[in-house]
Amino acid sequence: MDFAIQIAYIISAILFIYGLKMLGRADTANNGNRVSAAGMLLAIVVTLMTSGLSFGWIIAGLLIGTIIGAFVAIKIQMTEIPEMVALFNGSGGLASLLVGWAEFNKYVSQDANVYHFDAFKLIVIFLAILVGGITFTGSVVAFGKLSGRLPGKPILLPSRQIINIGILVLTLLAGVFIVAMPLSIAAKIFLAVAIIAALILGIMVVIPIGGADMPIVVSLLNSYSGIAASMAGFIIANNVLIVAGALVGASGIILTNIMCKAMNRSLANVLFSGFGSDTAAASGASAQEQGEVKALTPQDAYYMLEAASSVIIVPGYGMAVAQAQHVVKELADILEENGAEVKYAIHPVAGRMPGHMNVLLAEANVPYEQLVEPEDVNPNMEMVDIAIVIGANDVVNPSAKEDENSPLWGMPIIEVDRARTTFILKRSMNPGFSGVQNPLFFKEKSRMIFGDAKATISAMISEFKDAQSD
Repeated sequence: MDFAIQIAYIISAILFIYGLKMLGRADTANNGNRVSAAGMLLAIVVTLMTSGLSFGWIIAGLLIGTIIGAFVAIKIQMTEIPEMVALFNGSGGLASLLVGWAEFNKYVSQDANVYHFDAFKLIVIFLAILVGGITFTGSVVAFGKLSGRLPGKPILLPSRQIINIGILVLTLLAGVFIVAMPLSIAAKIFLAVAIIAALILGIMVVIPIGGADMPIVVSLLNSYSGIAASMAGFIIANNVLIVAGALVGASGIILTNIMCKAMNRSLANVLFSGFGSDTAAASGASAQEQGEVKALTPQDAYYMLEAASSVIIVPGYGMAVAQAQHVVKELADILEENGAEVKYAIHPVAGRMPGHMNVLLAEANVPYEQLVEPEDVNPNMEMVDIAIVIGANDVVNPSAKEDENSPLWGMPIIEVDRARTTFILKRSMNPGFSGVQNPLFFKEKSRMIFGDAKATISAMISEFKDAQSD
């Protein structure tokens, strides 16, 4: 029986790995989800069949979780997906913390003469509590920032680094006592200290991080949740949980590194610099608002698009807010029928979570082949007739390559300012999530089209349809 269980776990792990590979492409991502889900279903069924547990509480939890999950899936808007992902990460961290807490209480309740001292198990219990606690409260703070319930700008407490180091040292000392004296009365007190300190540390680590860095934070917290899950797997000696947690942890770290490179910043800079604070934003505002913006109507934009042979669409969070991905796809189809070549330039940190724009465009059935990265499109930007920026801001800000005093200096951007004409679709002149003003608005070749992105693009589509009917 044990051999059959391990074979089932190996099959589950293979399905996880294959599903993760399929998630690397938009055209296979849906099937990748299904393959991974099948692997998880197999692992859960095998575990429950061999656990000897009472199924009453398990079925109750399954029903409650299913009802909550179905309700959330039906009600949630696409613009709310980033904060939902943050909550999912936090839930995984909390689950691992509870596993560590429960296993420790089970450990110390045993007779010391029967239940032998296991330093490794105690260490992974402590690590599950530490990483799980940080992941849970850090994800809750990220949820608050992404949903607007907390300020998007960094909250910089005085001496925050010293406070964080002090909390971390306290947590580690509690962990030492837990491992050294697990059966003492004080061990439960130290466990409570470790849990509380880990939860506080999660808050302290994330509140100084600005909204512009939230995609990286979400990716990092996702990695943390995987590491915590892997620790939980070691605690309960479950191989498939170890593998699944390790895959999530490793892929999250890789994605975090990719996104840091996309911003030309180190992870330490993201976590500790307080990017987006009033001081940082002010340093990037010294060269702002030179000249006047040139406004354009959707009708005027139509005449220019009708003559264009090359169009680049740069989506950002504004597209998500307006839920404009479907009309963007419709406009692109019309432009292609009119003889134009259309590409979608996707910056790795566009939106509020990793792959945010890819998810939205995939929902609208945009062909994967039309998605290009900045390094693919920038060399030929001068040949682009029109670049359409939809709500994106920081990822097209020319300050990154023109102003050494800007907080964005050195960040690779999509260089739409080099296109022959740039349309910028925005509701207002407000800067992006980083709080840094965008000189692109005032460039000679830039045209501002104010209003809701969905309504603006729909108006352009109507102009094309009216012309075709005539």
